Amino acid sequence: MSAPSESRAERVLAGVRAIPEGHVRTYGDLDPGAPRFPGRVLATHPDAGDVPWHRVVRADGSLAGGERQRERLVAEGVAFRGMRVDLRLARLPLDPGEHLEAD
Repeated sequence: MSAPSESRAERVLAGVRAIPEGHVRTYGDLDPGAPRFPGRVLATHPDAGDVPWHRVVRADGSLAGGERQRERLVAEGVAFRGMRVDLRLARLPLDPGEHLEAD
């Protein structure tokens, strides 16, 4: 597996850093053309530990990070419906043109 494109990876990390406490974004919000890419960046990039990774969820509100992620989101006041984030309440709205562009 090759390393993610640095500029594209940096844009993903910047997008994650911009998610305020109490809100989430989906992987597809961060890269609509390749929603798996942000997950790869968060799993492999050396700077990924410095970002609020727990604020990124799947498109259906489910959590890739399990109970650890859930605990962090609950502590921030993120709304849940059962075991999924209530995206109607917690998803940070996108500004026009805010999606990351593919390289």
